[in-house]
Amino acid sequence: MSIKINPSMCKGCKKCSDVCPGNLIAINHAGKAEIACREDCWGCLSCVKDCEFGAIRFYLGADIGGRGTTLYTKAGADEIDWIFESPEGGKRKMTIYRKDSNAY
Repeated sequence: MSIKINPSMCKGCKKCSDVCPGNLIAINHAGKAEIACREDCWGCLSCVKDCEFGAIRFYLGADIGGRGTTLYTKAGADEIDWIFESPEGGKRKMTIYRKDSNAY
């Protein structure tokens, strides 16, 4: 499991580096987020959830049935859409409403 940051989509807001529990994400000299050691990523998804620009993708490995699928989010005022995109371009969306996100 790992993340990839698309520098052309990154706006340099630093939210991802602020929430990374492993301090793995830094802002480079160009003002863009980058991760130096992707293999050290814990897969907690904090950075993916907090990226408002869709610049961070989480790769779902074959070991958990992902076969190259990536995960990213789009946030609205009351909900977060978790979008799963297959290598072939197919997309599936799961909407989580913020007020219900911790109800289990």
